[in-house]
Amino acid sequence: MSTIAELNPVPLWKHFAKLCEIPRPSKHEDKVVAYIVDFANARGLDVKLDQVGNIIIKKPATPGMEDRKTLAMQSHVDMVPQKNADTDHDFLTDSIKPYVDGEWVTAEGTTLGADNGIGVAAILALLESTDIPHPALEALLTIDEEAGMTGAKNLQPGHFEADLLLNLDTEDEGELYVGCAGGVDVNVALPYTAESFPAGHQAFKLSVRGLRGGHSGLDIDKGRGNANKIANRIIDTAHGELNALRIASLDGGSLRNAIPRESFTVITVPADDAPRLQEIVQQQTAIIKAEFDNEAKLDITLEECEAPASVMDSASQRKLILALRACPSGVERMSTALAGIADTSNNLARVVTETEDGASRVRVQCLVRSLSDSARDQHGLNVAAAFELAGAETSLDNAYPGWTPNMQSPLLALMKDVYQKMEGEEPEVKVIHAGLECGLLAKPYPNWDMVSFGPTIRRAHSPEERVHIQSVGNFWNYFLKVVEAIPQR
Repeated sequence: MSTIAELNPVPLWKHFAKLCEIPRPSKHEDKVVAYIVDFANARGLDVKLDQVGNIIIKKPATPGMEDRKTLAMQSHVDMVPQKNADTDHDFLTDSIKPYVDGEWVTAEGTTLGADNGIGVAAILALLESTDIPHPALEALLTIDEEAGMTGAKNLQPGHFEADLLLNLDTEDEGELYVGCAGGVDVNVALPYTAESFPAGHQAFKLSVRGLRGGHSGLDIDKGRGNANKIANRIIDTAHGELNALRIASLDGGSLRNAIPRESFTVITVPADDAPRLQEIVQQQTAIIKAEFDNEAKLDITLEECEAPASVMDSASQRKLILALRACPSGVERMSTALAGIADTSNNLARVVTETEDGASRVRVQCLVRSLSDSARDQHGLNVAAAFELAGAETSLDNAYPGWTPNMQSPLLALMKDVYQKMEGEEPEVKVIHAGLECGLLAKPYPNWDMVSFGPTIRRAHSPEERVHIQSVGNFWNYFLKVVEAIPQR
């Protein structure tokens, strides 16, 4: 087991270390679910799976706490599978390799899974404890939060008795979250005709790498580069001068909720135009790096490659380039009610060419977020419109609601009081642009009074993900104080 299991608090870190050993990308949670069920059974806890595979665990109150309100706790067991291009890692079979880097824990070339593994570990540590006073506990560990919120969407009423719920899935110590954005996927399929590799052409691979990426909710307002946008910009500029340039394949971004860090495009030009293509890419690289001075590791290269079997027809190619130009990317609008919070945004997450059953198409996937469900849907239609004008088929799928803040929440008041007594100051109360499961959980359990909190995590959804060690200890201590302070029924 990794040495991170020896960090303080040991009860939490030992469980997180174990979670790192178990592959658990979204939609492939069977191994971690089996592990947690075995964990609960071995300790005599009441455990079951609901109809979609969410884990529900219950534990009686400790002596003297039987008269307190029942407390529900919730985290998700899946993680975002992101890795650097030069990292050899299979998220379906390989363990995450965490290590201590100064004040932080991070992983070797991959996402760490602190989002939301730290929350899961805290719940397991409390359920395992024999010396921590607590009321009756109900734990909800959901599946597939990162790729569709399938677990939260399909949760049914009748499983829980609690009126209070702690969601352990936010990423700044000392902040309490009482609201979040909703979201909707925009899926695009643009057909094109695959034509033979042009005679006399030379093939090149345009690579955009080294961008910071990050969480498409938490980091969308930080002005980071989008590899899909940058690659398309360079191609459009080159095509404006080299009219014979053709696109053979595109592969940019990976996950709908991760800002694209990498993009790889195979293009062809007449051999005589190759030197000028190199010049254009070098010129654009300098310009783009100057614009994105917050992307110190941005690396743009053009290398000769093997000739592809086919290229995209020129008419479809032009429509695609213009549609990607027109597609909104980043923050559309900041909130007028909540200072410093993005209201509505879009992440141009994935652009890839594919051929199935003899039909060629470009697939594009975007994730639109908004604090308003109506604005979410309207911006989704705006994104779709850019591609429909290019002749693409589009759909808006997997919509989920936001979580409306309740500033009069009794649980919020309790947690503010506990924090004030511990730290001598009030915590910040916030609304987050990322999607939390609380909005969905409120549908089957409208009685739940909910607050979300967690330790300090940076660069979630990217291979640079890291969690601050001291903040994990502070989070754990605060969590236990809140549990101990749950009031009588």
